[in-house]
Amino acid sequence: MTQAATVPVLDLSTCDKEPIRTPGSIQPHGFLLTLAPDLAVLQASGNVGDWTGVAPRDAVGQPLAAVIGAAAAQRIAPELAADLGPRPYYAGTITTANGHHFDVLAHEWDGVIIAEFEAVDRAEAADFRHLYPLIGDFLLKVNDATGIEALASLACQHIRSVTGFGRVLVYQFDADGHGHVTAEARDERYHSYMGQHFPASDIPAQARELYKLSRIRLIQDATYMPAPLVPALNPVTGRPNDLSFAALRSVSPVHLQYMRNMNTLASMSVSLMVKGKLWGLVSCHNEGPIPVAFEKRTACEQLGQILALCIESREDAADLQFRLEVRRTMVSMLAGLTQGSDFVENLVNVFPDLLRFARASGAAIMVDGRVLTYGDTPEEDDIRALVDWLTLHDHGDVFHTDKLSAQYPPAERLTRNASGLLAMPISRIHKHYLLWFRPEWVHTIEWAGNPHAKAAATGAPTQLSPRTSFDAWRETIHGTSQPWHQGEIEMALEFRTALLGIALERAEQMAELAEELGRANKELEAFSYSVSHDLRAPLRHIVGFADLLLESAGSEDAQQRQRFLKNIKEAARLAGKLVDDLLSFSQMGRASLRPTTVDMNDLVASCLDKLALETRGRNIEWNIGTLPEAWADPTFLHLALFNLLANAVKFTGQRDPAVIRVSAEDHPHETVFHVADNGAGFNMEYVHKLFGVFQRLHRMEDFQGTGIGLANVRRIVERHNGRVWADSVQGEGATFSFALPKQDSSH
Repeated sequence: MTQAATVPVLDLSTCDKEPIRTPGSIQPHGFLLTLAPDLAVLQASGNVGDWTGVAPRDAVGQPLAAVIGAAAAQRIAPELAADLGPRPYYAGTITTANGHHFDVLAHEWDGVIIAEFEAVDRAEAADFRHLYPLIGDFLLKVNDATGIEALASLACQHIRSVTGFGRVLVYQFDADGHGHVTAEARDERYHSYMGQHFPASDIPAQARELYKLSRIRLIQDATYMPAPLVPALNPVTGRPNDLSFAALRSVSPVHLQYMRNMNTLASMSVSLMVKGKLWGLVSCHNEGPIPVAFEKRTACEQLGQILALCIESREDAADLQFRLEVRRTMVSMLAGLTQGSDFVENLVNVFPDLLRFARASGAAIMVDGRVLTYGDTPEEDDIRALVDWLTLHDHGDVFHTDKLSAQYPPAERLTRNASGLLAMPISRIHKHYLLWFRPEWVHTIEWAGNPHAKAAATGAPTQLSPRTSFDAWRETIHGTSQPWHQGEIEMALEFRTALLGIALERAEQMAELAEELGRANKELEAFSYSVSHDLRAPLRHIVGFADLLLESAGSEDAQQRQRFLKNIKEAARLAGKLVDDLLSFSQMGRASLRPTTVDMNDLVASCLDKLALETRGRNIEWNIGTLPEAWADPTFLHLALFNLLANAVKFTGQRDPAVIRVSAEDHPHETVFHVADNGAGFNMEYVHKLFGVFQRLHRMEDFQGTGIGLANVRRIVERHNGRVWADSVQGEGATFSFALPKQDSSH
């Protein structure tokens, strides 16, 4: 960045629009070259002469060797010629012609190879052995940490021990972008920020976006003078260079002033990405300049990734537990709503559960002009006015807020018991509403400095006004309730759907329930048949051969005893498999589907790999066509396809060669897949039995199996709203087909 004759004005009103990805300059604790594919220098940072003795304008256009020396260039040329990605890659440690040592980082971005040379004291390569004890020790202690705060505190201690920073803290972003310090490790001389909040304006939205892309950032010395790129524009694009991933990228002068105001001359940030979102940062501060070598940064970045995975795991577990509790309450309510024929009376009867469901202090129902309330709620007239407002503004299926007065001004006088509102219409035609109220939650937030006061301190340059004070500043929040959990909102939507179903489609649901009960009864009959017949048979074998074994206890015939034991083992294995298959079948109807786009060619290949052991030594011709994608749960679909292919392998056991074909047909609304074989086939008179539980069309002695595989196939396909069928000529082979509906394009 070329220095102007006067100090530039730092306009904080536009700092969130500052071109932080294209600063045009770098931090000067190293130098930067942009290179063409043939490693000719396209641009050089303005300080390249300080490090190499070659002025930037003399370097441009020259081969890399002319700038750093032939030996150094030869050392890193193979790495630079490799297929580089956007993230900095350690290309090696070099010594330039004039005797300086550098770690070289390279990445390809914005049409050029960006080579960064970070000055180091050592001539030898970076030692990544720091990575293993740091991460190994952290992983050993992870299970002992009771919560996310304990995990974060552990990470702070490890990173501080590796880097030497005076203070390391973990900083979590809330929904509004404000940061909250949840863990800290520091030298006792350093001020503590534990538990304090930082306003969102301290890290503007565009900076948070950059933290998502580039997971680690180091500022060695906040008093540095940036080194501009020469020439200023990228010769490939004709625009300023995008340095998003560059380790030496210069940062905003506003941020540097912010650091100095915080008495921090060196900082490092590690992004904590949870489910693709920026959950927070590990933020490191030091009162004086401090270098952190690439291998140490790599160790810290790896630890940050592990911490993020641990956070995701703990949050998922807590979220799942919360949702289970809410769902239990919802199931209890729905059970109560089906007890009597009067829908409104049923709702009134489950009022206590309604409060517990939404962790609310009051609930109200407006049906047919009546207002029924329970708990601490506003007056009836206020509720009617609120429902009128909700109806007029059409907030969709569910409306929720933790600060009602901000959207509905008349609620200013209702803050005591209605600062928060969760509301939903329970009729598609009438003005029927269900509302939950939460009371005011008066709480105090401790900020690291007054977030509303950013005026410059007395005597400071008048044009510069990042925050200058980080003293604890308390703010008392009024007029808000406890926030609504995402799980509560989603469960409320489910509950609404259930209510509409009960209120408007009860007869249809009863018919569906009767059909489902009929199917369940048939399955129960099959289960009881299995227990009484299929499971009893191997148990009889076990008892019978055990008796024979006892009778032959004095016999010297070891071979006979061995045969008895083998039969007992085989019968026990079959019984165990029957139990396992029963469990699998029963679980199939309960597990939730997670449909996505499935590459059927990959799925078939995966199944064939899994069948390799069973097909070893067999002469099987596999004819696999080019298969279109399917919209399905990949785990369930894999199980269904594997069952069909395993069946084909089993029933072609007496064929040489066995021929198994997998093909597909692409229709406008569905995709049809076929698995055909030249095996034993079956009698089409009994095709209706084929997909039932424990139904076999062949003797068990001829073809081993429990009779559950095809029942699983049918259940999986039908759960995807698909259909399954089979055709066969006995003795010539069979074709099993299933159709899956395509993804609804409206979703």
